Amino acid sequence: MNNELINKVKDTFYNAFGYQASHVFQAPGRVNLIGEHTDYNDGFVLPSAINFATVVAASPREDNRVRVISVDYDNAEDEFLIDDNISQSTQTWANYIRGVVKHLRLRGLTFNGADIVVSGNVPQGAGLSSSAALEVVIGLTFTSLFDLPLTPQDIALNAQQAENQFVGCNCGIMDQLISAQAEKDHALLIDCRSLETAPVMIPDNWRILIINSNKKRGLVDSEYNTRRQQCEEAAAFFGVKALRDVSFSEFEQRKPGLDPITAKRARHIITENQRTLDAAEALRQNNMPALQRLMAESHASMRDDFEITAPEVDALVDIMKTAVGDLGGVRMTGGGFGGCVVSILPENMIEQVVEAVNAQYTQRSNLTASIFICTAEQGAQQL
Repeated sequence: MNNELINKVKDTFYNAFGYQASHVFQAPGRVNLIGEHTDYNDGFVLPSAINFATVVAASPREDNRVRVISVDYDNAEDEFLIDDNISQSTQTWANYIRGVVKHLRLRGLTFNGADIVVSGNVPQGAGLSSSAALEVVIGLTFTSLFDLPLTPQDIALNAQQAENQFVGCNCGIMDQLISAQAEKDHALLIDCRSLETAPVMIPDNWRILIINSNKKRGLVDSEYNTRRQQCEEAAAFFGVKALRDVSFSEFEQRKPGLDPITAKRARHIITENQRTLDAAEALRQNNMPALQRLMAESHASMRDDFEITAPEVDALVDIMKTAVGDLGGVRMTGGGFGGCVVSILPENMIEQVVEAVNAQYTQRSNLTASIFICTAEQGAQQL
């Protein structure tokens, strides 16, 4: 429970609006354990919600005015009317909120305005989905305040549409879906085509360790679009809707007809989909050696076939793998070219891995890592 955040948004709400908020909601950030760049290929992902969240204090209004204060941006304010002409704000953070509200309206839903204070502790710019947490918690806020007929999946889809079409970021569905639907102490195997989900228990004594390389992700937007285009070209070559529909044996047979770069990109996606299914099974069976191998193979595939890692990230993975041995899995997580490394490992190994990172990473990269010890948490909820 993020008590400090809860108190902060409630106190700020009272000081700003002069009355007590009627409701408090939160939505978590997430880390993807395995299944990288598979989401937009209609494939499989295995994320977990984490114990970092975005929290909202809110009350419904009688009119159609929305007043929002963002504690994390020096109590910056945004105000707009709920009508058919919700437009962009000059404040980036406010557009996530405006976008969610606009897309709720585009679904034909009718609701009033609200007074809202928002704050979060999901590390920004680390690839842990601070934006999805904000979108989902705002969707839940309006759904709950006005009893809108939306499921958690609807809230996630609305959030994704807001980010794609209003904010202008071409993301898949994973981030919003895990923030909306996660179960405590579980990862969630998501089929990104059907949106079917299956919770997968994380054993009691295993923890999720996230270490941010603090390598700035410079190329991520342009390279993301290039990778996406290469995957679409490969799918067209195989005559399928998405690479999810290509078996590894078919890929091997027809690979000579692809240009070498596109073939490497396709091989990553096709093998990563299978690894993700196998990793979910390894987690269910409490089979750490299998999970360790699959996460290592995933990282090697991202490095060599999809070519989205960075020297600093590879160094961090190497340090962590050496420290944890075959007792834990380690891989880069997220879009690539920097960002975070995730490890699933026994709780009693954390200190050893953290000490190794603190002792060696700066020397090898001239950067200082940020360390987050995480548990798998529940999705968006009223507190």
